[in-house]
Amino acid sequence: MSSRQRHSPSGQFQGVLLDVDGTLVDSNDAHAHAWVEALAEHGLDVPFAKVRPLIGMGGDKLLPAVADIREDTARGRSITRRRQEIFKGQYLPELKPCRGARELVLRLRREGFKLAVASSAKEDELEGLLKVCGAEDLIGARTSSDDADNSKPDPDILHAALRRIGLAADKVVLLGDTPYDVQAGLRAGVAVIAFRCGGWDEPEFEGALAVYADPADLVARFDSSPLGIGDRTESEA
Repeated sequence: MSSRQRHSPSGQFQGVLLDVDGTLVDSNDAHAHAWVEALAEHGLDVPFAKVRPLIGMGGDKLLPAVADIREDTARGRSITRRRQEIFKGQYLPELKPCRGARELVLRLRREGFKLAVASSAKEDELEGLLKVCGAEDLIGARTSSDDADNSKPDPDILHAALRRIGLAADKVVLLGDTPYDVQAGLRAGVAVIAFRCGGWDEPEFEGALAVYADPADLVARFDSSPLGIGDRTESEA
């Protein structure tokens, strides 16, 4: 096991932005499979191994990267629409929450943090994902790919979420599970706490304030985390 210690930025955090896919819901593999199937139906043989590392980006980034097709073309819109149908119809009903997801959101609420969802998911998928992790009644402010011109790792979604909760970037932490979350946070001036449950490991989270296994791990060590009290340092075991 690796260990590191980082100091959080000066001042007390007042808000938390939450990614959903891979962070609160174990859905990253499902998204990749839905893309592969939608592409195959359009005559494009793209392997799962090519798609999976790009999950966490929106379709505006992923589709050109794996198939050299822009999302805003007729073919791109058709593939994207079919991916949504496959994901919502075939995969969403079978998804499970990441360990400790609802408990973490409840803890953040008890601690008085302002909360907002900052997800690259489409708006019509987001409600279903939040129901999977039991957070649909806990987070009122929500931003999705529909609220941003460009998806992660561009910071547009984070800027939209900051406007929703009315806080400056240096007063907020983003919880995410991909390198694209970390990159978006750095570009927006928002500190990031990363989770490994989305399929990436610590070396790929360069720039993150701290790294935890999953939401339950953060809950278990909350008081010593950058979101807790005391000296606001975090050691990863």
